[in-house]
Amino acid sequence: MAISKRVMTGAMVLMGTMGTTKLVGEMQTDAFGPSSPFYAKSTLPFQAPPFDRIKDADFQPAIEAGMIAQRQEMDAIANDPAKPTFANTFEAMERSGALLNRAMRAFSAVAGANTNPGIQAVQQEEAPKLAAHADAIHLNPKLWARVKSVYDERAMLGLKPEQMRLVEVVYREFVHAGAPLPEAEKARLKQMNEEESTLSNAFSTKLLAATKAGAFTTADGAALAGLSEAQIAAAASAAKSRGVDGYVLPLQNTTQQPALSGMSDRGARKALFNDSWTRAERGGDTDTRATVARLAQLRAQKAKLLGYPTYAAWKLEDQMAKTPEAARQFMDALVPAATEQARSEAAEIQKVIDAHQSGFPLEAWDWNFYAEQVRKAQYDLDEDEVKPYFEVDTVLENGVFHAAHLLYGISFRERKDIPVYQPDVRVFEVSDADGKPLALFYCDYWKRDNKQGGAWMSEFVGQSKLEGTLPVVYNVANFTKPAAGQPALITFDDVTTMFHEFGHALHGMFADAEYPTLSGTSVPRDFVEFPSQFNEHWATYPEVFSHYARHYKTGAPMPEALKAKLLRAGKFNEGYKVTELLAAAELDMQWHTLSADSPIEDPDAFERAALERTKLAMREVPPRYRSTYFAHIWGGGYAAGYYAYLWSEMLDDDAFQWFVDHGGLTRANGDRFRRMVLSRGNTEDLGAMYKAWLGAEPGTGPMLKFRGLPDTAVKGAAAPK
Repeated sequence: MAISKRVMTGAMVLMGTMGTTKLVGEMQTDAFGPSSPFYAKSTLPFQAPPFDRIKDADFQPAIEAGMIAQRQEMDAIANDPAKPTFANTFEAMERSGALLNRAMRAFSAVAGANTNPGIQAVQQEEAPKLAAHADAIHLNPKLWARVKSVYDERAMLGLKPEQMRLVEVVYREFVHAGAPLPEAEKARLKQMNEEESTLSNAFSTKLLAATKAGAFTTADGAALAGLSEAQIAAAASAAKSRGVDGYVLPLQNTTQQPALSGMSDRGARKALFNDSWTRAERGGDTDTRATVARLAQLRAQKAKLLGYPTYAAWKLEDQMAKTPEAARQFMDALVPAATEQARSEAAEIQKVIDAHQSGFPLEAWDWNFYAEQVRKAQYDLDEDEVKPYFEVDTVLENGVFHAAHLLYGISFRERKDIPVYQPDVRVFEVSDADGKPLALFYCDYWKRDNKQGGAWMSEFVGQSKLEGTLPVVYNVANFTKPAAGQPALITFDDVTTMFHEFGHALHGMFADAEYPTLSGTSVPRDFVEFPSQFNEHWATYPEVFSHYARHYKTGAPMPEALKAKLLRAGKFNEGYKVTELLAAAELDMQWHTLSADSPIEDPDAFERAALERTKLAMREVPPRYRSTYFAHIWGGGYAAGYYAYLWSEMLDDDAFQWFVDHGGLTRANGDRFRRMVLSRGNTEDLGAMYKAWLGAEPGTGPMLKFRGLPDTAVKGAAAPK
């Protein structure tokens, strides 16, 4: 996280704040008082949000009151006449912000997964206020003086290791936020932060509308030739829900769309691809180009004010990579192997096109369709043959949960009595191996027009021994919901997503820290994806796979021959996958290494030039996200950090190889991983933590092996130092 859990950022994404449960009587107003569902801590199990009582109108008054209350708490700390100590400064700050925490965590969940115009209006109004709130804390000179005083004397205070870590992390956070700046520059920084927050929120609002408006719509059923009956039924249902005739294929927040692998009508494929490619470049209120360009420029200017040459240099200082040069070196070393493999795959696809005497060169909108033909030819694998073995509830309970039980001994019981923010959401109580309560877990898997694209994990309540709280976490995804009466079958990519996001959930559930700022997933971006990507490996582990991959009608396990084909096909198209991911990651880094003197860039021209510079300008392999709909970096907290997915993959593949070398899926291995990694949060240096668990520095060898990339990558892709 770029900022501690105690202080909300203006982006209102993922993680919120932590704080005490004391009431703030002086905050009572006509709009906020004891009748508010946020006034006191929840009386539900695990302090779960009382969504049965929460109305949209409750959020804004509670957020406003929460900011005032936390400012009062922080001012009291700053103005304390007593000598600064760990207890009256750092621990006191950890206890602040209870009301804001309760309101913002619930609001962020609804704003991301079940929004509406009223919620969006609150986001737009509160985003700059929340940015100003964070600045008011970080740029408070008296509070900064107390933080610095304890930091300077830390070696003489007899602090415990976690206390020492908290002092160092919070001190760097204040420095990073501009606390040492002169007052005039602080004032300018506050303006920049407010503008950045407003622009980031505007981007998210525009993109949600653009994605909905950009959906492929047709009245001609022939345009959907090649899709399954279930997909066509879902498209008809989507059209009906929007009040239009014909069929609608909603867009996912990626460049390529799932339906492209099945659509046999090339004109329809091109139209769907272009709908995706241009969704946020059509002028009017859904066009994000001006927002993106100004955000990039503003971030560069902000970095200069803070004393850094680029935004990426500022952002990566507290990450594992440390510098943009290290992150770029890591990515650049993978480009030759990835693109070589992608070109080889493109040649195979072109052969199929030529064999059909189609007479056209491979284009981006053709890739998925003909790649599927190649996959069927090489591996004799048909996605429609596989999907009946992946019913969503069976995957969740007999796959995701089962693997966690085998590794860590935890168990799950569905709770129908816990209120939710949308009827699709399910809730499970999680018990530890000894039967003690561990966490609550919510899952919300189906795509809705009022849900942001992608998949994510966050929390309603974070773990903290200081506060005596247990984690309440949730996973969100965007799987295609079946039409009424149809089975809830998902793709194997969706299966992998479920395991991935649950890896984040485990990171949150197993948190065992004293202080909220250091707990659970409060770790650098290039480490936070490690537990989630590591958890993906169990999706194909024999003991787990055989337990959930069962036919939805008969319950029969997937035949061994089909399973073997699926697993062999797992490395198919890896050149494409790595190249599209690298293209997006390099785009992100190029945007965030602009100098403060750079003019406003034209996103399309900048994107073309950036891909050329990084040798990733492949016509057939577009970036996974274009600049104009790259939600991770403009609205999701991953600015200058999208490389983290690949960096974390290096960590997770190395980690899985350790499991393979030490007996695989065993409770002993799982418990050791939980004790030494998953429970530790940010309570110690992440590089040292990883090395202590693995017994060595991470390397790219397992990553290259599991991806099936050619040996040319080995020469230049050693683990960065």
